[in-house]
Amino acid sequence: MRRVVITGLGAVSALGTGVPALWDGLSAGRSGIRPISVCDTSRLNNAIAAEVPSFDPAAYLTPEQLLLVDRFAAFALAAAGEAWTQSGLQLTDEERERAGVLIGTGMGGAAWQDEGYRAMYELKAPRFHPFTIPRIMYNAAASHVSMKFGLQGPTLCVSTACSSASHAIGEAAEIIRSGRADVMVAGGADAPISPGVVRAWEVMRVLAPAGDEPSAACRPFSADRQGLVLGEGSGIVVLEERERAMRRGAVIHAELAGYGATADASHITAPGVEPPARAIRLALAQAGVTTDQVDYVNAHGTATRLNDATETTIIKRVFGERAYKVPVSSTKSMHGHMMGASGAIELLAAIMTIQRGVIPPTANYRKPDPECDLDYVPNQAREAKVDVAVSNSFAFGGLNAVLVVRRG
Repeated sequence: MRRVVITGLGAVSALGTGVPALWDGLSAGRSGIRPISVCDTSRLNNAIAAEVPSFDPAAYLTPEQLLLVDRFAAFALAAAGEAWTQSGLQLTDEERERAGVLIGTGMGGAAWQDEGYRAMYELKAPRFHPFTIPRIMYNAAASHVSMKFGLQGPTLCVSTACSSASHAIGEAAEIIRSGRADVMVAGGADAPISPGVVRAWEVMRVLAPAGDEPSAACRPFSADRQGLVLGEGSGIVVLEERERAMRRGAVIHAELAGYGATADASHITAPGVEPPARAIRLALAQAGVTTDQVDYVNAHGTATRLNDATETTIIKRVFGERAYKVPVSSTKSMHGHMMGASGAIELLAAIMTIQRGVIPPTANYRKPDPECDLDYVPNQAREAKVDVAVSNSFAFGGLNAVLVVRRG
């Protein structure tokens, strides 16, 4: 079977625009969570989020694109531009027919849709903006990225809540493995910070309160954790068939060695145990990796009471006694829960961990929880040689995606 490598990385997150900004923040244990500024918060109880700072779409989009894209698609275009430039790809017309895009999103153009409904129902506006549909449609990010680079191969959108980006990257790799394409631009993008969306999350009672220190509101695996913090942004990777990448002398950041996808088929919001564990096992099996060879797990780690305890059980179920020896961290403590973009940003964190020999911490960890008793790399990054890393994504709806990367 054809092997898949990663030759380009791109990121937009609450830690800044670009992969260097992302890694600088993660390795320093710095939180990007702050008071919301991108929308009206007068009717919100939890007015904090991991918001992308100082993002100017005009720096990444043409004037025509600015008329047509929502914030989530703008994030995707910025991250894809960084990844594509880094990959050094220059495709012929024939090669563009075998290059595609697969970008996941949990909420699509949520902010623009929210504003449209407000205009219609509250302000009694007589009409919507004529470009409302192109802005809010879930496939907008994938379509705009395909047009930006002239990619005419398989181009798709995946929406599986917080597993969207991991499913997108995993399925893009499967497209290359099957021979349907040689290059895929894949990842996730979301911009869910709008009054309606935040209010909807508030009523689920899973959002962390700001407290006296908003930057420390997200505390995965800590006994005093109080819930997740919404985030926004995009993570994009360029995937390439390994032999092709080697022939052109590309820099290989890592090999995307394994992918596992399962469904709990049991509850719409509560996480399962055995199906997510099976997703990890499937990803390790495809990679040809044993649990003894795994050096790091980037956890789904949302900082909700149930999720963190359940994920700890899942890791124990897969790794047995070795679970206590494998470093596990949740970078959501710093970049927030980016919904459909989370899996991509967390995969980037895993790749950078392999490259830099530094494991990012679980920030804001304050107090051990008997139900969460693994090594969560609390508060401080840790130097370590990492050759194989696992990235978990377990979504509402019971949809699980796990990616395994190893040194390229």
